[in-house]
Amino acid sequence: MHTVRHAARSILLALLALTFGAKAFAQEPQIDFQEWLTALIVEAREQGVREDIIQQALSSVTPIPQVIDNDRNQAEFKETFEEYLVKRVTNWRIDTGRARLRENRELLARVGEQYGVDPRFIVAFWGVETNYGSFTGGTDVIRALVTLAYDPRRAAYFRRELLSALQILNEGHISHTDMKGSWAGAMGQSQFMPSSFLQYAQDFDGDGKRDIWNSKADVFASIAQYLKAAEWDDAQTWGREVTLPADYQARAEQWRQPPQEYSCSVLRNHTMQLPLQQWQEIGVRRADGSDLPTNDLVASIVLPDGEEGRAFLTYGNFRAILRYNCANNYALSIGHLADSFSGY
Repeated sequence: MHTVRHAARSILLALLALTFGAKAFAQEPQIDFQEWLTALIVEAREQGVREDIIQQALSSVTPIPQVIDNDRNQAEFKETFEEYLVKRVTNWRIDTGRARLRENRELLARVGEQYGVDPRFIVAFWGVETNYGSFTGGTDVIRALVTLAYDPRRAAYFRRELLSALQILNEGHISHTDMKGSWAGAMGQSQFMPSSFLQYAQDFDGDGKRDIWNSKADVFASIAQYLKAAEWDDAQTWGREVTLPADYQARAEQWRQPPQEYSCSVLRNHTMQLPLQQWQEIGVRRADGSDLPTNDLVASIVLPDGEEGRAFLTYGNFRAILRYNCANNYALSIGHLADSFSGY
């Protein structure tokens, strides 16, 4: 009997390897997919998801093999900063962003005033996430999240997101047919994960729905609310490129942060936060060699490509951007794109 069970497990793993790729399922699943799905449906019912939603979204759902490959090869962590930046802060994205700022000036001004977020940054997120709403992703969000929730790598996180997505359907903000997004389950023109939608999405146009798929008013306000909740301070910018003193690397250990847990893992690679005056005394200067600003901001040094690459002094708003997407390359690209809109 043991031999039969072992053979059955081997066949299951072989089938999963063919479906998802051998590396993706190097760790043996705890349970087969149909058993896992049955347990998920029970949990969804217990959380109040209606039977018609369960039937539409889960009754015949199957995993998407490509999603697992995408999850293992995310550009934010595979590309250098220079490679990442040149693909995202393009002339087209700069020119189009300026045009969108002019076209939506009145609406963006109202949103910016209500939430305390500069419209340049709202549009920068809109541009980087979905090319100003023109590409929001065509993947079935429920199916993508089912795939990632079943995969053992980050199963608990994506199971919570999947249950949140079902709650969005339950509340009637969007139909299952129209709930399209990225391979990772990010949705709409703001590319919110389902839990972020439930927490931050706004009904700025007052139609009774939080429509981040079709309503620019809701999209802009939702992005702004997300940043506001992340403690965005519109009195400051995100940071700036700097030059470091010649002996910076020899002394760098003294500015390393002590080991601790962070909600965003890349913060471990930032220096400790010091007042600008202290960075000035250490020898840090603006990119053109001039002195740093004379104010009481605290800032961290970020070296996205290591000690041989460019250096950036980043403020609190940079950390707010990281709440949106925990990747230094992403946050730096948002900052650079927003800066390119100055004087639009």
